[in-house]
Amino acid sequence: MKLADAIGNAARDFGFFRICDHGIDFDLIEATYQAGAQFFALPDAVKREIYIGNSSNHRGYVPFTEKGDYPDEMNRSYEAFDLGLDLPHDDPDYMMGNRLLGPNVWPEVAGFRDTVARYYSQISKLGRLVCSALEAHLKLPFGAMTNQMSKPISQLRLLHYVRQKSTADHQSVNMGAHTDYECLTLLHTRNKGLQVMTKQDNWIDVPVDPNVFVVNVGDMLEAWSNGILRSTPHRVLNHSPERYSLPYFLAANYDTVIEPFAQLITPDRPVKYEPFTAGSHLERMLIRDFPYLRDTQLQNTASFSVDGVNSTQNPFEQRINQSTI
Repeated sequence: MKLADAIGNAARDFGFFRICDHGIDFDLIEATYQAGAQFFALPDAVKREIYIGNSSNHRGYVPFTEKGDYPDEMNRSYEAFDLGLDLPHDDPDYMMGNRLLGPNVWPEVAGFRDTVARYYSQISKLGRLVCSALEAHLKLPFGAMTNQMSKPISQLRLLHYVRQKSTADHQSVNMGAHTDYECLTLLHTRNKGLQVMTKQDNWIDVPVDPNVFVVNVGDMLEAWSNGILRSTPHRVLNHSPERYSLPYFLAANYDTVIEPFAQLITPDRPVKYEPFTAGSHLERMLIRDFPYLRDTQLQNTASFSVDGVNSTQNPFEQRINQSTI
């Protein structure tokens, strides 16, 4: 319980913390970076063979041109490879057209699939363990959150940032200020550039330590905790000519209704959040972040209506909008 409270207090006070002695083999972490580097070094035409816009469930290569909608992204230049829980092609949710569940697509890079799949398995177990600790800290029943992660819409991204030679201002923003949409993000990085916003709306640099994972709270967990835990705004600056990172986004099941737990509602802390479904919130935010999904939405708006809301504004990011970016 002492460890759970240490994690919980850090999540309350800062919205992010670092995990040492996490148990994930450093050779596996390094192998995952190398797999990503091998993939990103391929010719653009080869990478685009598994372009995410050609997938039916948001998996695959995200090119430099697939830009989000962040007002402070002045020098955005990164590519990614996105994957999730690897389900069979006959999974019923996938066959019904769910855009966040189903099989991954894999590049034809030797060892890539085996390495990245093993990393996904390891980091997802660590994420659930951290979430269990937060359940204990919040005095929720065991499994209150993690039981809603039996078929999660959790995602892993292999990210490759490149600072363009024309970018003179190394303090400029490569990935714009945003919150993460899921429950928790577990990030491994080896380069400077990540900044988080404090409760006082100040940007601070996250120290780089390859021995740890940086963890931040996301939107779903802020709502589940009735605001006790804070979804952490963060951004990435253009410090490095080249930067790799491995963020894993721990989420609930697609149809899980996210609303404050009854145990966390008090006269001093009344209900602060309207219910929403995990999958709908994530879909709505991905529409904002991915032009190919925005194009799909224009073609078939009804399929992306989110709890009756079509706006891509994120209420959890209001503190960013109200601060000086």
